[in-house]
Amino acid sequence: MTEATKDGLTAQVELDHVLEKNKKAIQFIEDVTSNADEIQKRVLAEILSENAHIEYLNRYNLDGQTDQESFKRLIPVVEYEDLQPDIERIANGDTSPILCAQPISELLISSGTSGGKSKLIPSTEEELERRFLLSRLLMPVMNRFVQGLDKGKALYFQFVRSESYTPGGLVARPVLTSLYKSKQFKDKPYDPYNIYTSPIETILCLDSYQSIYSQLLCGLCQNKQVVRMGASFATSFLRVIQFLEKNWTSLCNDIRTGTLDARITDHLVREAVMKILNPDPELADFVENECSRDSWEGIINRLWPNTKYLQVIMTGTMSQYTPRVNYYSNGLPLASTIYASSECFSGLNLNPLCKPSEVTYTLIPTLAYFEFLPMHCNDGVAGCISMLELLNKEKQDLVDLVDVELGQEYELVVTTYAGLYRYRVGDVLRVAGFKNKAPQFYFVRRKNVILSIDADKTNEVELQNAVNNAIKHLEPFGASLIGYTSYADASSIPGHYVLYWEICVYATPIPSLVFEACCLAVEESLNSVYHYCRFSDESIAPLEIKIVETGTFDKLMDYALSLGTSMSQYKTPLCVKLTPMVELLNSSVLSNYFSPKCPK
Repeated sequence: MTEATKDGLTAQVELDHVLEKNKKAIQFIEDVTSNADEIQKRVLAEILSENAHIEYLNRYNLDGQTDQESFKRLIPVVEYEDLQPDIERIANGDTSPILCAQPISELLISSGTSGGKSKLIPSTEEELERRFLLSRLLMPVMNRFVQGLDKGKALYFQFVRSESYTPGGLVARPVLTSLYKSKQFKDKPYDPYNIYTSPIETILCLDSYQSIYSQLLCGLCQNKQVVRMGASFATSFLRVIQFLEKNWTSLCNDIRTGTLDARITDHLVREAVMKILNPDPELADFVENECSRDSWEGIINRLWPNTKYLQVIMTGTMSQYTPRVNYYSNGLPLASTIYASSECFSGLNLNPLCKPSEVTYTLIPTLAYFEFLPMHCNDGVAGCISMLELLNKEKQDLVDLVDVELGQEYELVVTTYAGLYRYRVGDVLRVAGFKNKAPQFYFVRRKNVILSIDADKTNEVELQNAVNNAIKHLEPFGASLIGYTSYADASSIPGHYVLYWEICVYATPIPSLVFEACCLAVEESLNSVYHYCRFSDESIAPLEIKIVETGTFDKLMDYALSLGTSMSQYKTPLCVKLTPMVELLNSSVLSNYFSPKCPK
């Protein structure tokens, strides 16, 4: 038997093993969604049994009880601020079993983009493995919709940020940095469905310029092997495309000569890239020809012609970037695959090639114990408020996973193996359907990400819809919205809403009257309480749109990164509150416009 034959047999055995694992993964989803109620009871019992003697549960006299009724009767629903004193004790070195019987291995830093500051979420080694369980379900599901993913590689842009240490010596880092630096990621077994173009050294490089450059270069060198592309969020993906626009000439030179740009100084990155990089004048000419065209429409399809879909989260606030991603990809399918947070990896999109507006997530019952806080909507008031707020945080029965109602909205509440009990995640979900007995949810919004001047309350979904209505006025001029955010300006009386818009104008100048019409269109799309405050009460002044210079939202991202936010987790805030962010935006204003009259 020749060496080639032996290698072929080994590869076939490995492939058969992976296919069998994929089959079991699909069956696992069927089983756990069919028995969701029983599994949820078992998960809660396991969590309470493992943590029976911890300080937190003993405060509420649970006394080792593991049933749902006692748990719901005795344990309160909490937010991060309620747990912060305990988490600070852990961060400062207290190793006693405060929240969890297992040792706390790290503290996960939430992105903090929406609320303006980060949270520290305790985690354990076992919880890390649970996150990988959800990740391992992803490709088996995707393989049911896309063929041939084992015949190529993934160009998936992954980034880490520097770690910090608490006074007690625990490492603190974002959840994606935790995943990428784990032994499970670095030493993962062979899987033909999960082969990346980027060497691990390029992913773990802390310098964002060197990381993006080297990952792009490796992806271009293997351009015909790429069958799927992506990044964690749309903002990260678009940042990479903009980087390519600025640096393609240097990348072409590297490909042409087989040498690596001197700005790549990380020796581990250089060694890894040089194993892939070879002189290829033909490929360099091809890349140069495509990137030097006047239009970058469809640039992804042109440079990576075998790409079947983009894996990038486009739900929630990311939906505003769908047109730009579609522009660069000629409408390739956009797969928002996993629903996760620093607190808990929760669900999977079982129909990954659906439209971004139709994405639903099926919560996997083994990952945590899930409860749902019903949201109460008052007619005429934007958004929903929870029943707990309505009852001034008096005790309120939460709904179990299998008892949610179709079409209703709930705030997600989780109890995890790592020490969160009845913890309000802050995500509002709407029940869209069911997979067997497990519900499927639309991600609606982050709770409390709103604009408010007086009695008005505008949530991010309402703001997104209002902006979508307003930018229709730009279409006749061939202009498009690159990015936007908002600010509740209360510096004068009455205060008013401010929208910061970065736009791309291709040819025709846009008259002032058009922007004023945009202002009015936004106001007319807002709720009746806003209208009342504007017209009858006069407690809100006319809405203002400020046009900012090109690159402003890149600067906004750079500022967030300078504070420690991970590029992989960064999401453009739809509402800014931090003074430095507001000052940055105001320093970039080119022109401003006000609504010419009160909305109808």
